[in-house]
Amino acid sequence: MRRHSTDAPPDWPALFAQLGQAARDPRLARFYQAGTVSADTPLEQVPLLALDVETTGLDSRRDSIVSLGLVPFNLRRIHCRDANYWVVKPMGELSSQSVTFHHITHSDVQSAPSLDAVLEHLLTAMAGKIMVVHYRPIERGFLDQAMRHLLGEGLQFPVIDTMQLEARLHPRKRRPGWLRQLLDQQTVSIRLADSRLRYGLPLYQAHHALTDALATAELLQAQSATHYPASTAVGDLWS
Repeated sequence: MRRHSTDAPPDWPALFAQLGQAARDPRLARFYQAGTVSADTPLEQVPLLALDVETTGLDSRRDSIVSLGLVPFNLRRIHCRDANYWVVKPMGELSSQSVTFHHITHSDVQSAPSLDAVLEHLLTAMAGKIMVVHYRPIERGFLDQAMRHLLGEGLQFPVIDTMQLEARLHPRKRRPGWLRQLLDQQTVSIRLADSRLRYGLPLYQAHHALTDALATAELLQAQSATHYPASTAVGDLWS
């Protein structure tokens, strides 16, 4: 049975049809015209693409993308041979804090291509697939802002957020902090590495776009095997 929510996601196939007609940039038009699966499609039949971006900061209006990782997969296989990874020149300056996270340095981005130079390849890889991310405001927010800067029009797409799926399974307890401490009830972490450990998945290097995309793909496979059967309608998982 489909869940009902006051903030239900849009009818993505219908929205893509509208956006495909309205898009001015031909690359965006082709992306939308490739369409997307219907909400009642079983998860096992959905073409999935794990996506991760590393950025100069956490504010998509002020910071920018420095690397992207893409890993296509389904519930049975991860297609590593078809993965993509790019380091791109950010629109702003790298900060010392961001370098300590993703280890992409000024010398790495000095000769890197712009995001615009890899945009067609990126949108071609994304076309027709459902993005899988861990914490959707980053990937969706940064790509939307980047498209607005480069093309003057944003980018919309459905995502399955593995962090959101973990949050459903481990809702926050609403007891006051002092009572939680008294009862020794720790809030369950839904960060990527901690979520993977609950399913017996190995630890990978964090904050590398390609590795994090692979880690997210494996996490969704584990979540599906444990909690969300292959027959689950994708509309019950996407946003």
